[in-house]
Amino acid sequence: MCHTRELAYQIKNEYARFSKYLPDVKTAVFYGGTPIQKDIDLLKNKESFPNIIVGTPGRLNALVRDKILSLRNVKAFVLDECDKMLDQIDMRRDVQEIFRATPTEKQVMMFSATLPQDIRPICRKFMRNPLEVFVDDETKLTLHGLQQYSIKLSEGEKNRKLNELLDSLEFNQVIIFVKSTLRATELDKLLRECNFPSIAVHSGVSQEERIKRYKEFKEFNKRICVATDVFGRGIDIERINLAINYDLPADADSYLHRVGRAGRFGTKGLSISFVSSEQDEAVLKEIEKRFDAQVPPYPEGGVDSSTYMAS
Repeated sequence: MCHTRELAYQIKNEYARFSKYLPDVKTAVFYGGTPIQKDIDLLKNKESFPNIIVGTPGRLNALVRDKILSLRNVKAFVLDECDKMLDQIDMRRDVQEIFRATPTEKQVMMFSATLPQDIRPICRKFMRNPLEVFVDDETKLTLHGLQQYSIKLSEGEKNRKLNELLDSLEFNQVIIFVKSTLRATELDKLLRECNFPSIAVHSGVSQEERIKRYKEFKEFNKRICVATDVFGRGIDIERINLAINYDLPADADSYLHRVGRAGRFGTKGLSISFVSSEQDEAVLKEIEKRFDAQVPPYPEGGVDSSTYMAS
């Protein structure tokens, strides 16, 4: 299970790729915003019933509650971006109900790049004597090969500066993060008016359209994506090598997830964050302290593309 539909769709595709030469292994994905009857038909058909189920908690819990989906044979229970899922009360309630529908004996796995101290006891409630694995020192910013810079400017200067950056910087694909669906819609419109062919991905877009836009971006049909934090976690698109925080996030962990979209799979990347308020400055200090990292001012002469573009 994971917290967004785009991530569920991506995970399902990865499982399909891994099981390409295992014809008996079937994977299916279930999430809200699509007709539930399609899910019911798939689950009632013995030929299409999946071995691996990927989904968001709301839709999965609805299927379990209506006795459409039985979890009595589940062998592994996995949460991706577990901190985000267990931090939100409604989502946590769905996860708990789904968990109770599974057998007592099973493997439980939880994953996240960030795991705040207050969420860890909640994670442990789902486990018995859990083994905790830290891939990297949690005090370090775990983004090897990613250059990070900040630009101090006023709110009114953001559009001009963004246009300058997109004009001057070389990139394969860029993701631009904003703080609201309205901002995403307006900025996407502005970019297209300035002849930057972009797409916007946020919760205000219908589910089918969101997946369509995700596929367009993933398949390199679009190079610029304006997004809210819907795209801030877990999304792996290997050609993204530039991440721009048009609006800085509210906390350090969200920053880590956002800029981590650039420089995936061991490649190089570049992130630039706009700092336009005292609150932004406080968040930037928190980021540097939390991850023991520097986010210096963007160089006046720009950045040499060879330092963040794959050779």
